[in-house]
Amino acid sequence: MSHMHTLPTDADRALLIGRVWLADLGPVLCLVTPDAVYNLSSLAATCADLLSLPSPVLAIAAARAQLPRIADTPAVLANSIEAARDTSQPYFLAPCDLQPIKAAGVTFVASMLERVIEEQARGDASRAQAVRASISQIVGDNLRAVVPGSDQAMQVKALLMQQGLWSQYLEVGIGKDAEVFTKSQAMSAVGWGSEIGIHPESQWNNPEPEIVLAVSPSGKAVGAALGNDVNLRDFEGRSALLLGKAKDNNASCAIGPFIRLFDAHFTIDTVRQCDISLQVTGRDGFVMQGTSSLGQISRDPLDLVGQTINANHQYPDGFMLFLGTMFAPTQDRFGPGQGFTHAVGDTVRVGTPALGSLVNTINTCDQIAPWTYGTRDLMRSLARRGLLS
Repeated sequence: MSHMHTLPTDADRALLIGRVWLADLGPVLCLVTPDAVYNLSSLAATCADLLSLPSPVLAIAAARAQLPRIADTPAVLANSIEAARDTSQPYFLAPCDLQPIKAAGVTFVASMLERVIEEQARGDASRAQAVRASISQIVGDNLRAVVPGSDQAMQVKALLMQQGLWSQYLEVGIGKDAEVFTKSQAMSAVGWGSEIGIHPESQWNNPEPEIVLAVSPSGKAVGAALGNDVNLRDFEGRSALLLGKAKDNNASCAIGPFIRLFDAHFTIDTVRQCDISLQVTGRDGFVMQGTSSLGQISRDPLDLVGQTINANHQYPDGFMLFLGTMFAPTQDRFGPGQGFTHAVGDTVRVGTPALGSLVNTINTCDQIAPWTYGTRDLMRSLARRGLLS
């Protein structure tokens, strides 16, 4: 696994926030530059604290000259590759900590249609191709211009119900209310270079390359990262009530490599225009590539933020929000009509120039080291370091 192109193409001017594990301290909030990693603990004890400041950008600018250097960035990246990691040396973690990890589903038409196929196929990948063809005959591409919740959307809904093809996925895809669910608990995400998990019983699954917004307790989007919201298509296809089992497993959520703060050079408009690339490379020589364009999202990213945090629901530690993906792989891997599914050892690379690349290796959840370092451990670490006030 290479760490080339991990940082944004304009990394020299990007404000990159990460977390690094130090053997004698535990997780440490850091500022990452192409050359070095700097300790941000004097400014904020946690990532959640930093992103809660009135202006994290101005706060970092004021403190930057006094930040202690931790290590060289290339060395920390090289040691972040889990298979070759020396735990006595610094390595990167997921950049978020106390923030709950939320996800918006069915935010792209292409993805929405694939979810309908999952439901109609009842988790059987061999049936998906036939179901996909039958839905396309009726729907085609006429949903791409539909504004969710609009009068036109309701007309499309009525038409599909008449055809017997209405689905809970179409309801949240073109209806008034977005699907927003809890992907994973705070501090459970893995970072760049780590193994990412699929359930050992899953026979049909795929990566979900996405952009993840970092949102403050006030509901302001303050930055963004890359994410891989691993999906078990067979579990969720059997029943939407298995969403928790399909989504929230050990190491099933990757975020990174860093949170890039919004500033004059990187804004929410940059996010809206991002094209996200995906490459899966298997030990068997299999290669799959694809892209997902935020320009085709059905709901604006800030609308999704507003549907997550509002008068009905608050997040005092802020939250991380996966924006969804239009990428739903159909490339056959293990036989005609079987579509794509992961194999242990796959290397998954998610990238976009403004955010760099997030690289992880696939394993089954039960074979990845269990998640044991939780919020209590972090609080004890911060107390020992005198960072709790």
